[in-house]
Amino acid sequence: MKIRFFLWVSIFSSVAAQAQSNTEVYLFDLGIQNGQPSLTNPKNISNNDGYDNQPSFWDDDTVLFASTRQDQTDILQFNIEKGSTTQWLTNTPTGSEYSPLKIPKKNAFSAIRLDLDGLQRLYEYDLKGKSNPLSDLKIGYHVWFDENTLVATVLVENRMDLVSINLSDGTHSTIARNVGRSLHKIPGSKQVSFIDKSKKDWEISALDMELRTTVKLANTFQKEEDICWLGPNRLITGHGNSLLTFDLNKKSDWETIISFEQNEINNISRIAINPSKTRLAFVAEESPSAIVQKQVTAFNNRNLDAFVARFSDDVSVQRFPEEAMYKGKDKMLDNYERFFSNTKSSKVEVVKRIELGNTVIDEEITWVDGREGHQVAIYKINNGQITSMTFVFPEETLSDAEAVIKEQLKAYNDRDIDGFMSTYSDNVKLYSFPNTLNTSGKNSMRAHYDSFFESTPDLHCEIKNRMVIGNKVIDEEYVTVNGNHISAVAIYEVENGKIAKVTFIQ
Repeated sequence: MKIRFFLWVSIFSSVAAQAQSNTEVYLFDLGIQNGQPSLTNPKNISNNDGYDNQPSFWDDDTVLFASTRQDQTDILQFNIEKGSTTQWLTNTPTGSEYSPLKIPKKNAFSAIRLDLDGLQRLYEYDLKGKSNPLSDLKIGYHVWFDENTLVATVLVENRMDLVSINLSDGTHSTIARNVGRSLHKIPGSKQVSFIDKSKKDWEISALDMELRTTVKLANTFQKEEDICWLGPNRLITGHGNSLLTFDLNKKSDWETIISFEQNEINNISRIAINPSKTRLAFVAEESPSAIVQKQVTAFNNRNLDAFVARFSDDVSVQRFPEEAMYKGKDKMLDNYERFFSNTKSSKVEVVKRIELGNTVIDEEITWVDGREGHQVAIYKINNGQITSMTFVFPEETLSDAEAVIKEQLKAYNDRDIDGFMSTYSDNVKLYSFPNTLNTSGKNSMRAHYDSFFESTPDLHCEIKNRMVIGNKVIDEEYVTVNGNHISAVAIYEVENGKIAKVTFIQ
């Protein structure tokens, strides 16, 4: 079981050019209850099957964001108090715009334009779509300090540097190297916050615009670089499907304020708050399980374009553990085009599903022209697309595979080292998915588990989900270790009545 292995190992041993995933912009009413922020009246204000990102508030009642239409990304305005109407502010067939921000004291906004020829520059736009360049620097992200001063991230080699730009005289100076995309004016101050990525632990820092000095404010939460300010001393960030806050005055740990259960909300990023602190917007990706389900639905509808659209351009398809079948969306398109043309009917039914981080594991019953099959598919998802698909087929039928794993689980929970090790073959191998060898041999394995059992009195594993396919058993596990709770997945392969191989998915 994955956590059973990795725990004792640890004890003993450009921005705009990035792949665009299917993201949505969500808007909430923001309030404070018992000193804590609360969100009500949720609304998907983009509602677009494509890339919607980088929201900012023009004023209390108007949101700007980048949205994709007809293979280009333009700036869309959402009017909250005008019946939730929208208006396109740009239309640039020769490029796309990103990261819109209102320019102080002007009836205009700025945005990053990425042209088809690769040129990336910051432009000023009036509300009729007319534009002019603001800087020759290759700017990734920016924030306005005042109508004449920008703080921006500038792309340099393989990193972004923090640069202060004076538009009045055209000068600029580098403040820090290797920074993140989240830039904000700190309320009630003459400071701009940025993410310092130059150290092992990412830091939220403040740039004093008068003194040109920087100071650390806090660490980010688990390298989440998108933050926003709820007030002069209170930060908010996203992590997975949750929002968290941090109080600079208390300097305690980050505290979760809300977790969303909807499949539509995952990997929260790009948080924005209106000037009066009464509304909050953020960007969210679909959950990995929702993305996988869309490709299942498209397959069952025999909609080839919708099916292939869920996969990345360089998707890899293989038999477990990593026997290559083919690589790339073009090959996938060819294969499934032939499949659909050579079959009259095809259907997949998902009978069990495991979701762990960016991994989705489906146990599937298949029907092809009336022939029934059984398989497991392991999907890896990144940036809203499936990057790999690994099939597990019942190549060897073994009726006692599950019985062996049940015996192993009981011994594990009893911390019975002799009973536990008796379920493994002498040459057992433990891998990280898909095929990285971690340890080999029963003697080496026993040495680690013996002391692990001895030092973990509350050790317990609960099986949340189990799939049995041929001689393989796939377990979703919830493990308690010294008061901590960890979810994990393990793939067991049984040969001659013993566990011969375990592959852990983290």
